Amino acid sequence: MQTTMASLSPDRKLFAGPRLRRLRLQLGLTQTRMADDLGVSVSYLNLIERNQRPLTAAVLLRLAQVYNTDLRMLTGDDVERASEEVRAALGDPLLSGIEVSRAELHDFVAQAPSIAQAFLRLHNAWNERGAVSEDRSSVDQPRGPLEAVRDFVHERHNHFPEIDAKAEALADELRLVAGDLYSAVAARLRARHGLTVRVLPADVLPSSLRRLDYHGQQLQLSELLDSASRTFQASYQLGLVEAKAEIDAAVLTAGLSDKAAERLLVQSLASYFAAALMMPYGRFHAAAESLGYDLELLQARFGAGFEQVAHRLTTLQRPGARGVPFFLIRTDRAGQISKRFAAGRSPLARMGGNCPLWSLHAAFDRPGAILTQVIETEDGARWLTMSRTVRTYATPHGTIRPNYAIALGCELAHGHSLTYARGLDLDAPNATPIGLACHLCERADCRQRSAPPASRRLVVDERSRGINPFRFTQD
Repeated sequence: MQTTMASLSPDRKLFAGPRLRRLRLQLGLTQTRMADDLGVSVSYLNLIERNQRPLTAAVLLRLAQVYNTDLRMLTGDDVERASEEVRAALGDPLLSGIEVSRAELHDFVAQAPSIAQAFLRLHNAWNERGAVSEDRSSVDQPRGPLEAVRDFVHERHNHFPEIDAKAEALADELRLVAGDLYSAVAARLRARHGLTVRVLPADVLPSSLRRLDYHGQQLQLSELLDSASRTFQASYQLGLVEAKAEIDAAVLTAGLSDKAAERLLVQSLASYFAAALMMPYGRFHAAAESLGYDLELLQARFGAGFEQVAHRLTTLQRPGARGVPFFLIRTDRAGQISKRFAAGRSPLARMGGNCPLWSLHAAFDRPGAILTQVIETEDGARWLTMSRTVRTYATPHGTIRPNYAIALGCELAHGHSLTYARGLDLDAPNATPIGLACHLCERADCRQRSAPPASRRLVVDERSRGINPFRFTQD
């Protein structure tokens, strides 16, 4: 928050017209409507959007109050991280020979954030579908619904204030109904919506964990779910009906053209509501701050699962009550990433995550243990990460047990707020240099390298052998 307040200094002239216009269009507002909301004239707002007038501290604060806006997207505090993401993307071998200075790159991201975001979307889609194959011949598919939803959630910093507010108000109401949340949610579904919650044997629901039986007016949950997951699934169903207006409004702003993507986003936002109901924003944020973001203590206090707590920590971006801006990645043993969430910008939240030097992948060797590590990405940024295996649901004997690990991380500058940083020298940490993945990493001295970087020309010398089998040009 200190950086944001510094950006509001009355001595600083902030020209952020393109970013303000982008915000207005995302909100679906006309200049007349936004001018009325901010208490300024339409002509003055027009001048601001054309960078002919600076964005004053008073207007910035009004924006935060009226639209619950993250001021960093307007003050430029997020531009540096976005610039690094674009710089990394420009390292693609297809763009070799194009020289872009840091100043030029910064101006581009600051003045044309939507175009920068579009460029990153295209590059990420290209990378996710084809960079793993040496000839990239597999890059012939359109952008799918999963990528569309992931991009939208990422652009919103994984924070949906209207859904949070709805869940928080309902959580306070339900606390007066029953001693535990699951019973309160089940009672609400029965009394308000005519749905009875039933927990059924695994052989009755052999391929489902949750099923809505419209004919029988039942929400059926599998016995394979633990207590935290049962509460989550019941809360998910409650969110679909009681937060429908807030969810539909968020889906509308996403502007998705694909029906599958829209339904996937509804599912994602209903899950967001469920987590917000189990871990109401105000109480959860206060507890996280007081407990030093101790995941297991938060898990015990709110009756939630470890992964649920870690995911919820990536959503704490309410103005005036922000938490540490975490990112989260979930992977399996093969290194396939199945979840990416981020409150702030991190190259690991958008791409990569396959470096074997990251303790995320060592977590499988120590099930249930939290592994802390300071890592340094190629842009020089340092991150404190906590990795641990997670259990999804109980599995009958003889069946395949899902096996995942998650990593929760934040910039090292936030380490003083975390209990996991105790004993670390945050000013001079022993940071492990990692890359996004071998084909995206240009570190020449990595002993773990399994492939040359796609952005460099391979050098073959049969007379010598280096510390790894691949040598490549440095320019």
